[in-house]
Amino acid sequence: METIQDYLDSTSIIHSLAYILTSIVLFAVGKILYSLIYHNTNIKNELVEKDNFAFTLSYVGYFIGIIIIIGAAIKGDSYGLGSDLAQISLYSILGMVLLHLSIKISNKLILPKFDIKKEIIDDKNAGTGIIEASIYIANGLVLYAALVGESNSLYEGIATFIAYWFIGNLVLILASKAFSLWMKYNIHNEIEKDNVAAGISFSGAILAISIIIMNALIDPFVDWSTTCIDVTIHTILGCTLLPIVRWLADKLLVPGRSLTDEISNQEKPNIGAGLIEAFAYVGAALLIVWSL
Repeated sequence: METIQDYLDSTSIIHSLAYILTSIVLFAVGKILYSLIYHNTNIKNELVEKDNFAFTLSYVGYFIGIIIIIGAAIKGDSYGLGSDLAQISLYSILGMVLLHLSIKISNKLILPKFDIKKEIIDDKNAGTGIIEASIYIANGLVLYAALVGESNSLYEGIATFIAYWFIGNLVLILASKAFSLWMKYNIHNEIEKDNVAAGISFSGAILAISIIIMNALIDPFVDWSTTCIDVTIHTILGCTLLPIVRWLADKLLVPGRSLTDEISNQEKPNIGAGLIEAFAYVGAALLIVWSL
């Protein structure tokens, strides 16, 4: 005789399979959406024929962002399989649209002095490719924080989702711009010179900032003034502490040498140094949010 536990287990398995299948379909929708928006880009040609590593980095970053959004849509309380699948699909597709809008805005404002897509497609600039990948992932994390949580109605849930996305994306752009001014080299000039090390380093800074913003947005909603204050305080605190921790990493991980010199002040930039600096930013961000 089938027990209640057996029934519950079988129902849980069915729900899990339905979530996975829906996620695969939504992943395909994300691919189609990318193809429609960038219809002038021959994706297969860039990936296979031209071996465009810069494009591959950006493309993979996009899909990581998509996975994060779908995961956020799946996470949460269940209200019945049919209702769950409908809401997962709705929020995931809306999140994908916002992700594309985010990248359009961020590409114009974070690195405004050159055309990011041109650098990736025409110049195969890997440093630019990894920065765009980090922007996709960073916005995915912001959208994750905007999506996770409960709401009293579908309308309220969508309104809060879009509002949180707007706040998070705005703060991410402003903080990234401010952080680029703090860096001891001109990030625009270094990226335009195909400096992959500088691209990796700046990508780490973008991801670190997004982790801090995500942590501020993911707290339970109280009211809009509290949300804005929390995000502002977390971001200012994080952007203040990140340079300090980066300086400590410079002294501890590469004693006697300067990461800045290794990244920007030599004929062949040290990609390993860029990776260490990116790790220092992301590691610092994690320590900061765990401590707040």
